[in-house]
Parts: sequence; C-alpha cells; structure tokens
Amino acid sequence: MQATYTLLDFLFNTYAMIVLARVWLQFARADFYNPLSQFVVKVTQPVVGPMRRFIPAIGRIDSATLLFAYLVIVLKVIVMQLIFGTGMPPIIPAIIASLFLLLKVAFNLLFIVLIIRMILSFVSQGNNPMEYVLHQLTEPMLAPIRRFIPVIGGLDFSPLVLILGTQFIINLIGEYVRI
Repeated sequence: MQATYTLLDFLFNTYAMIVLARVWLQFARADFYNPLSQFVVKVTQPVVGPMRRFIPAIGRIDSATLLFAYLVIVLKVIVMQLIFGTGMPPIIPAIIASLFLLLKVAFNLLFIVLIIRMILSFVSQGNNPMEYVLHQLTEPMLAPIRRFIPVIGGLDFSPLVLILGTQFIINLIGEYVRI
C-alpha cells in the first residue's frame, strides 16, 4: 500500500505544481512562447480554459488557475483519505488542510525551480531558453537577498539562502499538516 500511496501523492503533487507553475508564469509575465511555458499551458488548458470564462482574474493573479490548483489538492486529500484513511474526511478540516498543503506544494515548486536553476548555472552557457524562464521566475525573490548577501568571489549564495528558507517553511507546514 505504501507504493500506491507514494505514487498517488507524487501524481497529485506534480499536477498541482504544474498548475501552480501556470499561475506563477502568468504572475511573473514570463515568456509565453518558451517551450516550458507552452508545456505548462497545454497540460492545464483543458480545465483552466473553461474555468477562466466564469472566474475573473484578480489583478495579475489568475484566480481560476489558482482555484483549480486548490481543487486538485482537495481532491488529493479526499482520495487519500478514502483509500488509505478512515473514509470520507470531515469537510471543514479537509478544506483547511488543503490550503496548507497547497502552500506546501507551492514552496516545493519554488525549491525545485531553484535547484534546477542552480544546476543550469553550472552546466549551461547562458543561452538556454529554460534558464531564461527560470531566471524570470526567481530573480524577483533573489534580488532582495543579494542586497544583504552580495556575490562573494563569483559565487552567488542568494539561491542557497532562499532554498534554506523554503525548506524551513516546508518542514514547518509538514509538522502541522499530515495527509
């Protein structure tokens, strides 16, 4: 049963990350014609497209896509409780737990993007289209950190600081919300 749990958890979290990536790409106004952006849009468009007709955006935040990401997490909580728990979970605790789990998935996405960006900085020559989009997504968070911790000897420690902060928040959420 543990293998099934791990597989379902991975599938739900991965799809939720892809949906959240769409929200993040739109918020950051990242390059829409980038292959990474195109992949995210194509995977999420069948559900998000119809939802966007009824749910308007709030400023730069695509609320329909954000709601869809939340619904994916709610579905995860319900499915996991039905299969591996004690049956149908109480609705109010499931809704609240889903909010925290969505936040945890968002921070996991940030962690993964930062790790990929750091790896690409070592192996890429700087003209990789994926690296450009990752730069657009993470630079607004890394620039303020660089004001306090400047580049030292050609090494930029700002991604490491953000990764440590991200991991702290993920662990903090994980201590209080378990599904």
